[in-house]
Amino acid sequence: MKLSKPNLLTLMLVAGLISIIGCKPKGSSSAAGGDAAKAYVAPGKYDEFYNFVSGGFSGQMSVYGLPPGRLFRVIPVFSVDPDKGWGYSEESIPMLNTSHGFVPWDDLHHISLSETNGEHDGRWAFGNANNTPRIARIDMKTFRTAEIIEIPNSAGNHSSPFITENSEYVVAGTRFSVPMGDKVDVPINTYKENFKGTVSFISVDKANGGMKVAFQIETPGVNYDLARAGKGKSHGWFFFSCYNSERANTLLEVNASQKDKDFILCVNWKKAEEYVKAGKGTKKAVKYAHNVWNESTHSATSTIENEVTVINAKDFPDIVYYMPCPKSPHGCDTDPTGEYIVGSGKLAAVIPVFSFTKIQAAIAAKTMMVIMKEFLY
Repeated sequence: MKLSKPNLLTLMLVAGLISIIGCKPKGSSSAAGGDAAKAYVAPGKYDEFYNFVSGGFSGQMSVYGLPPGRLFRVIPVFSVDPDKGWGYSEESIPMLNTSHGFVPWDDLHHISLSETNGEHDGRWAFGNANNTPRIARIDMKTFRTAEIIEIPNSAGNHSSPFITENSEYVVAGTRFSVPMGDKVDVPINTYKENFKGTVSFISVDKANGGMKVAFQIETPGVNYDLARAGKGKSHGWFFFSCYNSERANTLLEVNASQKDKDFILCVNWKKAEEYVKAGKGTKKAVKYAHNVWNESTHSATSTIENEVTVINAKDFPDIVYYMPCPKSPHGCDTDPTGEYIVGSGKLAAVIPVFSFTKIQAAIAAKTMMVIMKEFLY
């Protein structure tokens, strides 16, 4: 029997379909069932987890539901967003104000979530601006940026934001050293003497999350990177990875990697807090913007602050210690008990682990203070 062209085409399609079905791998499930069903969230139900993702050069933060992986919202933070009018409307423009004027972009690298007793409590998320040093607070009830505060005496805000066990402080370090105070046009050959770092402690109001630069600790001009707060037995301490103990300022990939060891910076922030409350800090003239979003009026205000309290680690040697660590660590963490502090291996292919109990013993024996004095001054 001779088939017409339409009938021949139909027969070929049916044969092809039978062939595809016949080649189906054994044990596989259809897309409509099996594994896909495990990721399905019915209307009115919540996802098991929520993933807050830094946007990098977009300057924004995104929220995904897991396991489905569905995108709930891209939250405008440090960069203009034409889709939502962020940075374009008169009401939102003040949120992107800085001491340098309106800055329409930034690089959001890291996110920390608010904590109670060392566990995430679902109140706020904090993100960093890497280019123009700032910290943002996102309200997790509204998924909106509620506040942005600029960090004075800082450069390269990669080393942030890190949060203490009960959200007492959001903490930020300087990745790059800067001349302090009113010094300008400082010769680079005076780097060791005039270029310093800071560790900034930004207090968080327990009731409404309002932020304030509570105090800064002036430190030697090395490069500070990822950090973690102590917890449990080490609560009241902070541990920063730091590199460039050579204090190089040219060809950093080569000149900042000469020594076999760098350091983990150990900060006794409880002791520093006591000094500040006792009036031991020095008031320094600075300029930085503090921007707040009002959810009731749906508008923002920007205030330029002009003062910050600074404690110089040189004058208070019992709040800052430098613990030798294999070359160029770029990360730091603490175990759930707070006993062990772990440094990352970057140029040194090792993962060093330190005991907080032994750190305390070294401080009591004055050995860590000797290290600090020889290294710093």
